[in-house]
Amino acid sequence: MTENLELLTTESRNEQSMQIDTASPSDILRIMNEQDQLIALAVKDVLPDIEAAVQFVVESFKNGGRLIYCGAGTSGRLGVLDAVECPPTFSTDPEMVQGLIAGGDRAFLKAVEGAEDQPEFGVNDLKEIGLTKDDTVIGIAASGRTPYVIGALRYARSIGAKTVALSCNRNAAISQEADQAIEVIVGPEVLTGSTRLKSGTAHKMILNMISTSSMILLGKAYENLMVDVHVSNQKLKERAIGIIRKITGVSYEQASETLEASNLQVKTAIVMIKTNTSKQKAEQLLIEANGYVKKAIQHVEE
Repeated sequence: MTENLELLTTESRNEQSMQIDTASPSDILRIMNEQDQLIALAVKDVLPDIEAAVQFVVESFKNGGRLIYCGAGTSGRLGVLDAVECPPTFSTDPEMVQGLIAGGDRAFLKAVEGAEDQPEFGVNDLKEIGLTKDDTVIGIAASGRTPYVIGALRYARSIGAKTVALSCNRNAAISQEADQAIEVIVGPEVLTGSTRLKSGTAHKMILNMISTSSMILLGKAYENLMVDVHVSNQKLKERAIGIIRKITGVSYEQASETLEASNLQVKTAIVMIKTNTSKQKAEQLLIEANGYVKKAIQHVEE
């Protein structure tokens, strides 16, 4: 039996954009902008559901597990995008946050038709990375019905991994396959069914929130500064020096020298300066503080 896609919010027509095909450039942009303003409010409505997902992820990380995103098309690309930005931002191992897309890596640049229709592809991709019960899997599908994602969530749940379903429709099929559902209802798209627009933006926002808040809860921020940034180029080195200076108040020269002495580890450099200790002592203080810079500093001050 064929499903009637028109019953889905993501496939319904938007009354505000019915005449967009004859609109002026300024009116097209105005309509899109007005619709985009609804997205953050829709995300606000599901903050408790996002919080539950964050708790799953943090628990996984603390148990040595990983965060795995699974999706097809735009949804899969958004997961990959969020995953690949974690190592430079938070100095995480590339294995810690991963994005799986139906059709494999090549599907990121060019659509692989039909890959999303195979539930077993989702299962196989998770088996290939050795999914365990300590991992959290977030299945992403704007429609909430993508077979690839359904297969992935079913398998993940069957082995005891925590599962989250992220969609843009109420009572989505993938919601039934997960421990926690996030159904962010942004309404019909400006171009009917083009879920790379409002739906994609909402999902990008939510994935940013999940990964960023999880990393903050692991001690990868000091106030609102990225103290675990990976110093891999000159721009990031300058940013790291700036972060050290903001927290410690030392000169550019001292911040730069200490960063070098810490083997380019920003958190270590901060603790070295704030506690007037060696690299080895600073590293030990951070271990004892579970990676939290403030706790490491307070331990010495007490």
